[in-house]
Amino acid sequence: MKIGIIGAGQIGGTLARRFTELGHQVSIANSRGPGSLADVAAKTGAKAVTAHEAARAGDVVVVTIQQSRIPELPKDLFAGVPDSVAVIDTGNYYPRERDGRIEGIEGGLIESRWVEQQLGRPVIKAFNNIYAKSLGDKGTPAGTAGRVALPIAGDEAAAKATVLKLVEELGFDAVDAGGLDESWRQQPGTPVYCKDYDAAGVRKALSEASRQRTAQWSGTEKSPGTFESPA
Repeated sequence: MKIGIIGAGQIGGTLARRFTELGHQVSIANSRGPGSLADVAAKTGAKAVTAHEAARAGDVVVVTIQQSRIPELPKDLFAGVPDSVAVIDTGNYYPRERDGRIEGIEGGLIESRWVEQQLGRPVIKAFNNIYAKSLGDKGTPAGTAGRVALPIAGDEAAAKATVLKLVEELGFDAVDAGGLDESWRQQPGTPVYCKDYDAAGVRKALSEASRQRTAQWSGTEKSPGTFESPA
């Protein structure tokens, strides 16, 4: 499969390495251009490209950048990209630590619905509730007792099926978490967030989630601060 990754941080770099190890053809981009990605390309085996090239890499595009920087992506990023290409959103909204207030989300939009609006493309929510180290190290063969599971939410059936398959290939049980309007169940602050549960644990955690955004995950007039000192 041909996979484009936009964002070369911890999750993007980990996915690039793991997908390449699985035999997929991976292209990776960041905001600074291919020339800044020599080390990432060497470590992961992915090809360094522009964001436009990553969006046109082939079958799947992973968008894995800071939430507040989504509007900075080129407005024509997906112009001409076939509807059959699955777009994965791995992002999380950290208003007090990093992103500042995003009024659409603060006003009640689900995080990935806001991302969809910015991209102009349907997205599948995946890989947002797991630490990069766990993503890189904790994959195991299907049937392994206690195998870590990941929730995947989205509206497009074919795209979701593609992502479910990729999650399984990476060594995790893939749990269909419903449509994108249910993706709030895996956002920061929910019971499934950053917990390496098995499939039964993931389903239980999703069912116990609360839609209410707590103060910890809501922006303030002073936001953002830092992860060490949220504001």
